[in-house]
Amino acid sequence: MSEASAPIGALAAGGLMQLTLSLICVVGLIFVITWLVKRLNLATPRNSRAMAVLDELPLSPRERLVLVRVGDAQVLLGVGSNGLTALTPLPAPIAMPPAAPAVSFAERLRDLMHRPGEGR
Repeated sequence: MSEASAPIGALAAGGLMQLTLSLICVVGLIFVITWLVKRLNLATPRNSRAMAVLDELPLSPRERLVLVRVGDAQVLLGVGSNGLTALTPLPAPIAMPPAAPAVSFAERLRDLMHRPGEGR
């Protein structure tokens, strides 16, 4: 009877180890995908017709200046660890250069994976 229970115990331990390693791989994959989304800036907020973020200027890792369009007016905001601070509404709108065409995720991933010296 002990001969039959030994392989079952070994199989159960092996299955538990495989389950643990699979779980670690899935959690690791979630962290890698989250890092890639942040790194490639794919999680950009959607702009509505009434409001839009026109430009950002990082001042430090936790602080930045943000130029926001609200209707026909533009407002300069300070964003930091203390929250939002309306710095000044601009009397005349700043002319923004035309935006570059949006690049698809596939193109960004292809460029990221491309190594110098390799042919496409």
